[in-house]
Amino acid sequence: MTGLDSWYGYMKSHDRTALWDLLHPDAVFESPVVHSPQRGRDITFKYLSSAEKVLGGPGFTYVGEWTSERGAVLEFKTMIDGIEINGVDIISFDAEGRITHFKVMVRPLKAINMLHRLMAEQLAAQS
Repeated sequence: MTGLDSWYGYMKSHDRTALWDLLHPDAVFESPVVHSPQRGRDITFKYLSSAEKVLGGPGFTYVGEWTSERGAVLEFKTMIDGIEINGVDIISFDAEGRITHFKVMVRPLKAINMLHRLMAEQLAAQS
């Protein structure tokens, strides 16, 4: 099973243990709603598990996939509160298939602003 297969498995199962196991200890997370890269498994786990709760509802779907030997770009779309969200997950994997770098890019600006608020609420709920 590849790292990408494991990622898809997590997105289907929502199994937080599977996500933890998928992350490299030095994983880095980046998104338009945080001003600097978030470094380490703990914080990457918090952001990705929060993002899955905010974005990963029944309307979430991957609509495109571009892969390389050690990474993937996955285009997604979803709808939240009447706002259509379009974005990409840019994921890098190590030789064992663990995520080393995860970058999210989202559009339109209205969606970024909404996600900033929803992610802050979700992260606060995890604390």
